[in-house]
Amino acid sequence: MNFSKRFSLGFVLCASVLAGCHSESQQTEPKADKAQADTGTSAAEGIDNWPELKPALPRDEKLEAQITEIMSRMSLEEKVGQMIQAEIRSVTPEDVKTYHLGSVLNGGGAFPNNDKFATPQDWLALSDAFFKASMDTSDGGVAIPLIWGSDAVHGHNNVIGATLFPHNIGLGAAQDPELIERIGSATAREVAVTGIDWTFAPTVAVVRDDRWGRTYESYSEDPKIVADYAEAMVKGLQGEKSSAEFLRGENLVATAKHFVGDGGTNRGIDRGDNAVPEKELAEVHAAGYLTSLPVGVQTVMASFNSWNGEKLHGHKYLLTTVLKERLGFDGFVVGDWNGHGFVPGCTVESCAAAINAGLDMFMVPADWKALYNNTLAQAKSGEIGAERIDDAVRRILRVKIRAGLFDRNMPLAGKDGILGNPEHRAIAREAVRKSLVLLKNNDKLLPLAADQNILVAGDGADNLSKQSGGWTISWQGTGNTRADFPGATSIFEGISSAVKAAGGEAVLSADGSFSDATFANGKAPKVAIVVFGEEPYAEWHGDITNLEYQRGNKKDLALLKKLREQGVQVVSVFLSGRPLWINSELNASDAFVAAWLPGSEGAGVADVLIKGADGEARYDFTGKLPFSWPMHSYQNVLNPYHDNYEPLFELGYGLAAEQESLVSNELPETSESSAGGGLEEAWLLVSRPQAPWVLNIAEAGAEVVPVHGNFAVSGDDKNITVSSIDMSSQEDARLITWKGLRPGAVQLSAEYMQDLNVYLEEKSALTLNIRVDQPIEKPVVATMNCGDGCSAKVPLESALKSMEQKSWTRVSVDLQCFVKAGADFGKVFSAFGLESEAPMAIAVANVKLTPEAGVSADIRCDG
Repeated sequence: MNFSKRFSLGFVLCASVLAGCHSESQQTEPKADKAQADTGTSAAEGIDNWPELKPALPRDEKLEAQITEIMSRMSLEEKVGQMIQAEIRSVTPEDVKTYHLGSVLNGGGAFPNNDKFATPQDWLALSDAFFKASMDTSDGGVAIPLIWGSDAVHGHNNVIGATLFPHNIGLGAAQDPELIERIGSATAREVAVTGIDWTFAPTVAVVRDDRWGRTYESYSEDPKIVADYAEAMVKGLQGEKSSAEFLRGENLVATAKHFVGDGGTNRGIDRGDNAVPEKELAEVHAAGYLTSLPVGVQTVMASFNSWNGEKLHGHKYLLTTVLKERLGFDGFVVGDWNGHGFVPGCTVESCAAAINAGLDMFMVPADWKALYNNTLAQAKSGEIGAERIDDAVRRILRVKIRAGLFDRNMPLAGKDGILGNPEHRAIAREAVRKSLVLLKNNDKLLPLAADQNILVAGDGADNLSKQSGGWTISWQGTGNTRADFPGATSIFEGISSAVKAAGGEAVLSADGSFSDATFANGKAPKVAIVVFGEEPYAEWHGDITNLEYQRGNKKDLALLKKLREQGVQVVSVFLSGRPLWINSELNASDAFVAAWLPGSEGAGVADVLIKGADGEARYDFTGKLPFSWPMHSYQNVLNPYHDNYEPLFELGYGLAAEQESLVSNELPETSESSAGGGLEEAWLLVSRPQAPWVLNIAEAGAEVVPVHGNFAVSGDDKNITVSSIDMSSQEDARLITWKGLRPGAVQLSAEYMQDLNVYLEEKSALTLNIRVDQPIEKPVVATMNCGDGCSAKVPLESALKSMEQKSWTRVSVDLQCFVKAGADFGKVFSAFGLESEAPMAIAVANVKLTPEAGVSADIRCDG
């Protein structure tokens, strides 16, 4: 394939999408003057980087007059209530009535009555209760219908029994906007059954660094694909803007998210900083907005990330000057989960700055009462002007009226035969087979003849939770069982059915073991399909520091090698939310398929892998890579216009079954740490523990206590406590307190051994910010653990005693100190810990291994 031709046409949006903008060569990274990249007042100088768009819908004077009349009867309290969105676990219908709340949402893992198995009728009953409460005027208030938002991001994924479509990255591989529109329509119908009228979709991020934990929520690294899909999905969810069905009946209010630049943060850190010039922000990261706005998307969600250091929830230039004025957006801007609390000077309970910047509706799941009261006080004092309040409420009412919420026109609400119906599952199955990308196919092994013995192995083969990924019933997609997926098919079930229909036999053996008695005919299999890949994750829980698959624990590679050593040909089916470095697994496979996260219709995999009873292929491989695939583990940012673009598989690569396999069987299997341009810092804890590291409390003779969320304690006596606190931003540090009842430590540990020798070679130091909140009475040591009989302790008390109490100090420790104390950097299980046996209180943040910092470290062990 001539990729250079594809890039010059496919990556640039201007000619085909953005009327009036100027084109750039595909091979050239978008650039802008530094002044244009600045935020605040100077950023206005870059407004010409953005196309000037008109509102998607012509101004409707009758509608505006209706809004004016409603607002004339509203009290300030009612107006502020419209700007509040609370979560169903923290709000009741009575609260909605009392505070005149404008919206509720169900976060991941939230269900009516806290019942995971709540039926569609249960969802509808709660929706009806909220609606009735919002329309209750017994207190003399104005009847304004509540709008309910839900993360239906790959189908109605919060409800058991719903159709689960492939995650966006798989849909990007399908390269079929018409299919995406049908998926949007089917999703809208299933959500409408439950009485919910708003979905927080689509995500239109353009990902730069594949280590981001939300990479699978992006359609592609190619902004052209994202632009095409954003338009198609919004049309599917909301309907055609010129049609009578627009936003009515079987359609939903859609959300373009997250505005803007969420896919371009430094190191792929979720909620981090995107430091690109404004020209690139507009031409790359805004691609999906510049197509979803013209087709009438009604809501836009502000992003957690920053642009050049300024948080989007408080960014007036981007939210107001660019989005609302330049791009003509007349719907409303909703916040993300407590995202306003990250704005400097704000808390979750108080943030006038976000409203003044252009946020119209707070998403404040639990602390909504305090935020309501503070916002009301700020409105009364003038800190938030009356004009800004009225603008926000007008926008909210405009969307509610357009969506017919006052009429409660919901023809599908409570209707049987819609949720998870055969028609929708057929669309999802089509999407699965179109999403499969064939990366390797030695001797044209695929598709497989069905009239033979086929061993099916791997822990993903019969695992609907794993094949569906995050945002599936629960937030992280974890804690689910087969019983949670009625009507769905696992990949193995699809294979077994297809093989049986053609007279063959498929046997499941997760560990790959088999004997003469495994198959009915007593013959050993000649081929095995091995399904393996990433475990489910969502948002920052999925952020990783290295793209190497199963770094430190190559159990899936061992399975592939075991089968080949027994003379069995191996077909690998890889489940992942992003491209990963898999050279070793590719070498150990005769054929290799990137299957992404296919969702509930696993049978779609068999449609392409297994021939029909007539010996002919039922469907060919048509999927193309929506992301470039790395040749080396350090290729975290791998996009076509960058210098030294040398992927293993280029953007748009994908074999048909009859094409010759192009990839070597002897790919390099040594994981490089850099391309020779300098070793990147290893982040152990930056805002939160960075994978593979997790924070644990460890005490002698006691079970290790993992620190999940914002608080953890050890034992009934709470000898050690770990809690999240703020240093520079919300919850970016950890306060550790020891009662001194017994020795104990807090450690950053990995499940599998990590090789950190390269950081020794680069003369690195352990660096961190420390705040001492209580006088140091006894020895405190920094620890490193490398297995049984292999550990190191470096004294810290001298350095800690010299610090000003309750003041943050940056401290660095030469890694050679740990070597001299007995650490083996080739097999590290705990990269850093703090250990003490005395009462103490210490806060830590930004724990890193910093190359070349050892020679100037604060703590050195030269002699």
